[in-house]
Amino acid sequence: MKLSKTFFGRTLEGAEVSLFKLQSPNGLSVELTDFGATLTRLYFPDKQGVRQNLVLGYEDASGVINDANYFGATIGRCANRINQGKFELDGRMIQLSQNEGEHHLHGGIEGFNKKVWALVDGGEHYLKLAYTSADGDEGYPGELSVEITYRVTEKNELVIEYDAVATTCATPVNLTHHSYWNLAGAGVADVLGHRLMLGCERYLPVDEALLPTGELVPVAGTPFDFRVAQTIGLRLTDVPGGYDHCFVRGDARLASPALIATVEHPPSGRVMTVSTTEPAVQFYTGNFLDGVEGADGQLYCRHGAFCLEAQHFPDSPNQPQFPSVNLKPGAKYHQTTIYRFLVSDADTEA
Repeated sequence: MKLSKTFFGRTLEGAEVSLFKLQSPNGLSVELTDFGATLTRLYFPDKQGVRQNLVLGYEDASGVINDANYFGATIGRCANRINQGKFELDGRMIQLSQNEGEHHLHGGIEGFNKKVWALVDGGEHYLKLAYTSADGDEGYPGELSVEITYRVTEKNELVIEYDAVATTCATPVNLTHHSYWNLAGAGVADVLGHRLMLGCERYLPVDEALLPTGELVPVAGTPFDFRVAQTIGLRLTDVPGGYDHCFVRGDARLASPALIATVEHPPSGRVMTVSTTEPAVQFYTGNFLDGVEGADGQLYCRHGAFCLEAQHFPDSPNQPQFPSVNLKPGAKYHQTTIYRFLVSDADTEA
C-alpha cells in the first residue's frame, strides 16, 4: 500500500510540514512528521485491547515546531551535552552554539529536531527521511548527510535506522531518538510505578550542569542499579533532581542490536523492550516537565514520562577516555535501535 501522507502545517518561513502514518499488521501504529523527523504518536493496545497513545507530543504542527522538550525528536549532530559547546578536533578548536547556559545541548539552537527533512521513500510500514547538515551548521565542522528510516514490523517493533556520511571533513556524530514514553498512556499519570530493567553495569556520574565528570562507576550498590527490574520511583529520591544519566553497556557499537532495557506497566500489561547497537542509553525521568500542554488537551506532569535514548557517551569530544564519536570524511555511521511492544497477562502491582 501507499504511504499515508497528509498536510500537518507550515513553518514560520512557510515551508510545508507533513504527517505520515505507519501501521503494523498486529496492533502497533505510529504517526510521524518530517519536521525534526519526529514521532508524534504511537498507539498500542493494553491487555483489555484498549488502544492508547504512549508518547508525549502535540496536537498540531505548531506545537512540534515550538517544542522546547524534544518530544519524539531526532537529535543531532550530537545528542546530550557538550561542555561549553567547544572541543578540539584535528588541532582546531571548534565552537558550537550554546543553548543550555554556556553549554551545547542536543545539537544546538536549531539542531536536527528543528529542520524539515526531505521525504526519500515510504510505504504502509516504513518511512525514510533525509537531511544534509551544512558545514558550520550550529558550529559543527564539515557537511554531514543523514538518512533515518522508521519501520513498523509484524512483531510490533518500531525500528529506527540511522545512516550518515561525513562528506568533507571529520565531525562528531552521536544521533538519538528522544521520545517520552508512558505505558499507561500519555498524560494519564506519572511513570514512577513502571518497572525498569537496564542491562548496564556502569553509569556516568554528572556535575551540577548534568555534564559527565569523566568517571565510569559501577552501578552495584547504588540507586542506578536496574540490572534486576524494579520500579522507577523506588530510589528516585536518592538521586538529586531525578534520573538524567547515561548508563553504559560497553565501549563500542555492536554489529547488530541487542537488548539494553525492558519497561513494564503491570496494570495495563504493556511491556516495551529496547534493543540497540549503541554502547549506552540515557535514562531520563521527565524531571523538567511542569504542566506542559500536549496532544488531546493533556497536561504532562513532572515524571509524567521517561526517555531511553540510545547513544554514545555525552561530551565525548572532550573526554579522551570515552569512545570516540568522530566520523572521518567518507566514513559511514550506522545505528539501529528497536522499540518492541508486548502485552503481558501479569497484573501484579510492583
